[in-house]
Amino acid sequence: MYDTGVLARILDGAKLTTTTSFKEITEALAAKKQMWIDLERHSPDADKLLADVLKFHPLTIEDVWGPRGQPKIDDFDEYLYVILHGVGSKKRDKLELVEIDVVIGENWLVTHDRDGLVSDDIGTELDHSPRLLQKGVAWLAHAIIDRAVDRYLPVIDQLDKEIEQLENDVLAKAGTARGARVLKRILGFKRTLQDLRRMSIHQREILLRLSRGDFGEIPPEAIPFYRDVYDHFLRINDIAEGYRDLVTSALDAYLSVQSNRMNEVMKTLTLMSTVMLPLTFIAGVYGMNFDFMPELHHKWGYAGALGLMAMTAIGILFWFRHKGYIGGRDNRPDRPSKPSKKD
Repeated sequence: MYDTGVLARILDGAKLTTTTSFKEITEALAAKKQMWIDLERHSPDADKLLADVLKFHPLTIEDVWGPRGQPKIDDFDEYLYVILHGVGSKKRDKLELVEIDVVIGENWLVTHDRDGLVSDDIGTELDHSPRLLQKGVAWLAHAIIDRAVDRYLPVIDQLDKEIEQLENDVLAKAGTARGARVLKRILGFKRTLQDLRRMSIHQREILLRLSRGDFGEIPPEAIPFYRDVYDHFLRINDIAEGYRDLVTSALDAYLSVQSNRMNEVMKTLTLMSTVMLPLTFIAGVYGMNFDFMPELHHKWGYAGALGLMAMTAIGILFWFRHKGYIGGRDNRPDRPSKPSKKD
């Protein structure tokens, strides 16, 4: 059979027929049978069906075949056109959003699911039982939209685990040689969640309009089910917003931990320089080439100079410990202050 690039499921009474024949599809449309048309690929027959038979607006045809970055909804006289985005897959820190085109007519539904994200599953359910199409095309459209929204839940759960691991890595690796990878992951999460937020703002508005019954293609009895889809997506959107705050906090924590560790390094270097400075001074004094320096000809002058250096270094280290710069003095519990005589 000639491949038209269009797969149609036609309801004839209680029987569901699947066909790719252009003639059978047009005859079923003329007979006003309930049907679902899934556009599998761009072809001349598909264009002819959309433009000449279904009378789609040229802009609608352009949007159906071309990629669109943001969801949208257009209400025409003969149909309602909705563009949604589902989650295809998550590769490392990148979230793949897949466009799904849904066109709701009086007794037909046209979809274009490029990657078969939800149409394959819904089609399998219809092949087993046509009950969903018997209720009406608005119910079938609801099933497709609901399945697309449900695809977000596993990805959201995966993000939750990855962000929790990210927070642990921030504390363990920030300021070390492995910290660059952690920072790269943080920035990757920020981009992913920003893309998700940018898309969800428009999609949330579209689902809200569908749930309010603003369009005649959605019967009143189906509106509560569309409202349920909106509630699900709203909850997903709220969770994603919370993740954005967590990732932002992780970035702040990364910079703070890195700064603290850098301060510790600078503190260590400063202490070492402070200890070595008087020793360098002593060595410089006794290294001057003057004949009339009593210590130069003294039998124990060399040992005395080394002893002076050692006592100076030990004295400085004890002073640092007394002030709490080194050692465990800062970890000791504070002694209770003695009550004054006035008390």
